[in-house]
Amino acid sequence: MAEHLDARERAELCDFLTTLGPDAPTLCEGWLTADLVAHLVVREHDPRSGPGILVERFAGYTRKLQDATKAKGYERNVGVLRSGPPLVPWRVPGLRDVLNLNEWFVHHEDVRRANGGSRRTDRPDLDDALWAMTRQMVKLTARRLGDHGLVLVRADGSRHVARAKSSSVELRGEPSELALYLVGRRGAADVTLDGDAAAVEALAAANLGI
Repeated sequence: MAEHLDARERAELCDFLTTLGPDAPTLCEGWLTADLVAHLVVREHDPRSGPGILVERFAGYTRKLQDATKAKGYERNVGVLRSGPPLVPWRVPGLRDVLNLNEWFVHHEDVRRANGGSRRTDRPDLDDALWAMTRQMVKLTARRLGDHGLVLVRADGSRHVARAKSSSVELRGEPSELALYLVGRRGAADVTLDGDAAAVEALAAANLGI
């Protein structure tokens, strides 16, 4: 059976985290590697964290959960992540990719790129999976552009119209870079924005991510 892409991202990230240690930078503002590891553990193993991850009103409680998990130790927490997620809901067929792949890819890149890494060019299967996923998640971003449209353009020329408007912006790049841009990692994503100036400005200023 082929390895799930999220499992591969998880394993490679855990290897990298072990090499870096708890005090390495990440692209997540205010978080070192120890903080990111605690977030990932709490996300998968403490259902009480869910509201605070999604809604700012409850973020303080989730931060307390993450701080308590961080205090249990970096090596222990990386080991928890390496062992894999609980069966429900994280490994349920049909939900697995939706819940896991983008999360693990993005956080893998949060660590890689903050520590000198660049886009991986040897992952065509990952790029194809991210292209499919990005075409789904871009719907939320497109709604935030008001009267402007948005088109994704993959480096190979494939196009996806997320929102059709007379004033439109094209977001161009490899699927990995499009995915990073659309979750708010603008500074790390190797993309170009082309089109109507007002639409380009609207995308550049949009509140991206969850």
